Amino acid sequence: MQILFLRAGSPALTATIPESPRAIPALPITPALAHVAGAMTTANKITIGRIVMIPFFVLMALYYGRSVAHGHPQEWMRLTAIAIFVVAAASDGIDGYIARRYNQMSKLGTVLDPIADKGLLLAGVITLSVSNWQYEFPLWFPVLVIARDVAIVTGVIAVHFINGDTRVSPSWMGKTATVAQMIAIGCAMLFTGSEWKGYLDVPVFVAGFFTLVSGLLYIREGIRQLHAKGHGEPQPPGRLL
Repeated sequence: MQILFLRAGSPALTATIPESPRAIPALPITPALAHVAGAMTTANKITIGRIVMIPFFVLMALYYGRSVAHGHPQEWMRLTAIAIFVVAAASDGIDGYIARRYNQMSKLGTVLDPIADKGLLLAGVITLSVSNWQYEFPLWFPVLVIARDVAIVTGVIAVHFINGDTRVSPSWMGKTATVAQMIAIGCAMLFTGSEWKGYLDVPVFVAGFFTLVSGLLYIREGIRQLHAKGHGEPQPPGRLL
């Protein structure tokens, strides 16, 4: 914008004033994101929140282990790690109840829920096994937990590849193993005195038993699904896969 200044006996002067910037239009993706956030079920939001809490739990647990190694245990770090783990573990039952009670079952939930559960449990088991907490899990326990989960994931992929589909339904033994692992992790974090060491082995052995049995049952179910489609019987070379 130009403005003309007139002054008697002087040539005309012009000055340029920059125009005010135009308002930036809203990004077109914003309404879409708002719609997605509003459309997500409450149960799925809780599950995602549980996943987000996992790195914060690991961070506090590792920092507490480092403080123990330096000879100055920071109790607030331990209590923070315990609080995060308890809230995350409790949310596992809450999101399941909400999904069933208010008809919020979804395909996204069936994928996110086991990811959140396995992520939280593996984070707790591995962290307490390698950090310097007063009680460290025996070596066989994290190996068993990791091997079971790897076997289940591998089996699901194999069955889906061979059969074309797979059906994975949580069993009561698998749910019991999950609860037992959570109890073992919680006890290891709560009772840190040396006088508790012998007692803490009990929930670990119980969790290990249910973990092993549930893993064997899942493997048996995978083999049953393969046999149901006739993939367990000998096939002519030209019909393989």
